[in-house]
Amino acid sequence: MTAPTQTQTPAAAASAPAATVVERPLTHFRTLPLSIKVNGEIVGPAEVPAGLMMIDYLHEYLHLTGSRLGCGQGVCHACVVIVDNPDGTSEEVRTCITGANFFHGKTIRTIEGHAKRNEAGEVVELSPLQQKFLEHFSFQCGYCTPGFVNAATVLIERLKRQPVTKDEVEETITAALNDHICRCTGYVRYYEAVKEVVMTMPGLVKDAA
Repeated sequence: MTAPTQTQTPAAAASAPAATVVERPLTHFRTLPLSIKVNGEIVGPAEVPAGLMMIDYLHEYLHLTGSRLGCGQGVCHACVVIVDNPDGTSEEVRTCITGANFFHGKTIRTIEGHAKRNEAGEVVELSPLQQKFLEHFSFQCGYCTPGFVNAATVLIERLKRQPVTKDEVEETITAALNDHICRCTGYVRYYEAVKEVVMTMPGLVKDAA
């Protein structure tokens, strides 16, 4: 037999203490400003959550999903983007361990920015590196390929400023790609594709002193 339900009178309800409002986690968060140039286009200014990783900003806010989230710990380098510095140099930055707000005011390139596109956004010409990757079938699953393309692009741009001698080519390419992990063991074909670009593109290799 259930106990009878007690019903509060209007007077009792009015005198009852107000219910405590409990804020749920993640319903309130601090934001920081973000304005960047991505693949030649200004994005922002906008307010994004503090602590939001750049890989998530690219995927969820800009719908640029070419950069891959691999290890999530900055080890595999599948997620790297290229940062173009004011002095004309470029460098890789891992986006899975770097907050979006770190890139405020910077100019970056993602894998989507390498190929030439027409006004409809359709790819009409691949970059020389992308083309060689295809010709050498440098990838299997392709998950790590965006990171390798960006790493090789930074290398090519550095060699345009500081060419190396022919006997330095192998060591230079190995060092540039060394931090990138390929789970399908496609290292040899990546290396071969990059080497062909380095050896055939004018100005990257100089005569020994």
